[in-house]
Amino acid sequence: MEISIGLASMADIPGLCDLLALLFSQEAEFTPDRAAQERGLAAIIADPARGHILVARQHAQPLGMISILYGVSTALGGPVATLEDLVVAPAARGCGLGSRLLASAIEHARGQGCLRLTLLTDGDNVDAQRLYARQGFVVSGMVPMRRMLGE
Repeated sequence: MEISIGLASMADIPGLCDLLALLFSQEAEFTPDRAAQERGLAAIIADPARGHILVARQHAQPLGMISILYGVSTALGGPVATLEDLVVAPAARGCGLGSRLLASAIEHARGQGCLRLTLLTDGDNVDAQRLYARQGFVVSGMVPMRRMLGE
């Protein structure tokens, strides 16, 4: 299976929304909302300073994606990134595509000068945690906390 990995474009948004619907239907804290996902994807793609989305394609069809969002760490004195939305279509799972996307995101963030990558995963998603550990991620002593600010 010949699969290329590159930056997402606006034309990829419908396929990426399909992938996010898969992801958010299995995550504990999120639910699919196509309009919200379209807005979020478009905001990232339109502003490379905000982040990048890498998409794995076969014959222009998105099979997987990972989002990289940028920030600045005062502790490190430079750019850092947060990885989000790693998802692979069910038909493409089991062939190492998730590992390829994650490795591509790590290299991409390194190429952007990022000094650290952070990600969150569901506490019971042991398979994902093993994947991240194989790529050098370690469990942090920090406790994620969240406050919604919307309506």
